[in-house]
Amino acid sequence: MLLWMRQRRSNQISHLPHKLTSLLSVAFISSNCSNISTEDKIGINSIVRIINDHPFPDQPLHPTLRQYIPLNVLSNTFVENVLGRLFAAHSNGLKALEFFKFFLHDSQFCPSADAFEKTLHILARMRYFDKAWELMEEIRRRHPSLLTLKSMSIMLSKIAKFQSFEDTLDAFLRMENDIFVGRKFDTDEFNVLLKAFCTQRQMKEARSVFLKMHSRFPPNTKTMNILLLGFKEAGDVTAVELLYHEMVQRGFKPNSITYNIRIDAYCKKGCFGDALRLLEEMEQVNCFPTLETITTLIHGAGIVRNKIKAQQLFEEITLRNLHPDTGAYNALMSSLVRSKDVNSAVALMNEMEEKNFEHDSMTYHIIFLGLMRSKGIEGVCELYHKMVERNFVPQTRTVVMLLKIFCENSRLDLGLNLWNYLIKNGYCPHGHALDLLVTGLCSRGRVHEAFDCSKQVLERGRHISEAVSRMLERSLLETGEMDKLSTLHQMMKKLQDVLPPSKGHAVCISASTDLK
Repeated sequence: MLLWMRQRRSNQISHLPHKLTSLLSVAFISSNCSNISTEDKIGINSIVRIINDHPFPDQPLHPTLRQYIPLNVLSNTFVENVLGRLFAAHSNGLKALEFFKFFLHDSQFCPSADAFEKTLHILARMRYFDKAWELMEEIRRRHPSLLTLKSMSIMLSKIAKFQSFEDTLDAFLRMENDIFVGRKFDTDEFNVLLKAFCTQRQMKEARSVFLKMHSRFPPNTKTMNILLLGFKEAGDVTAVELLYHEMVQRGFKPNSITYNIRIDAYCKKGCFGDALRLLEEMEQVNCFPTLETITTLIHGAGIVRNKIKAQQLFEEITLRNLHPDTGAYNALMSSLVRSKDVNSAVALMNEMEEKNFEHDSMTYHIIFLGLMRSKGIEGVCELYHKMVERNFVPQTRTVVMLLKIFCENSRLDLGLNLWNYLIKNGYCPHGHALDLLVTGLCSRGRVHEAFDCSKQVLERGRHISEAVSRMLERSLLETGEMDKLSTLHQMMKKLQDVLPPSKGHAVCISASTDLK
């Protein structure tokens, strides 16, 4: 049975439409343009689907890529877009690595720093640190110019998140001595190390590194801003202000980034009056507010439910010779939703479309949240169908929110519809999304569909959680579906042999289960 399913899956890949290769050729050739055309998107979607649907780890991916991607028309832009989609789709990191290496080894061109950084980010996010280090070593040998501060930042930030303080310092030294060979580490590299701790809100560690190493790496304004950002993210307004005064005493000149961080710190604490005071202070010292400054204040007005001030600040954007963007619209929308004026928020979303401002995942998330609170499931469903018609794929937290809404309102049909929509678009939904959907399906006796969704995740090279594993085990035993239970067990075991599970992932179905 398993052999038949693998063969069937392989046949589905090998019998893709013949026009795919020619379509990809058009897409690759035209992908040097900054704006992605419809044909480009189709080509990107096709490759992402092929990669995600490829049976892992049963067959190597490289021969399939060679079959469907014409090497003579590969471009960096297209590779970057595919890797970006794989990142957003939570694809298996080893598949993304194989795709990047296909370009690295088979193409006549040097990959871009952006493509390398995206691949590194996918690996580090999934904690494949050994593979990430191997990739950095290979890039050091073949294309050392691709080793940038950004790639260093990606690696150090994930090590700081998932490993120990000592591991992060060791990684910094390894980069200095073994990876970025010939590069003299100075303040810029020191700032990257500090940022790794600050973005994870590890301010005790950040302080320790600063005190230990600032004599070797003289700090600059950016160094102080990074520390300010860390304290702001940790919610410590007092520490932000103390460090700001220390910064001034040390002779550093605050810039717009400095003020933006302080303003955001006060806004997040609901101290909107203090944030406005800082805006006045900025103008008095001829540090001109940026679009980010005003957008932050619009968010702040929303936190204190002052939609009139939020609207006023939004109108000030053009008066200050600045140009609003999607982020500014989202900030005003959020303020309206927080003030329970969902109708105005929806009208603003429509205005964005009329003025050709692109809706992003945050736009949809804000409006879904407002509709859920004001109009309930019906309002959410209406916008959901519009989103699908526009072929927009939201980010993970919006997917999780929608699945939670659908399951709680007994709309499992929509939950499955969203799941299938993501799979069709080449996404491997996040583990939290699977947890919600499987819980909803199993609680209503729809075990077969819960099994299918879990199998799709395993087929794409992603582990399922321990909670999902136990729930499926219990439900399949109750319904006597021993063949499905055996299939699930074998898939989990095979994936585990290639890809050790992280904390919270299921190792395998209980050994006590009778699989005979």
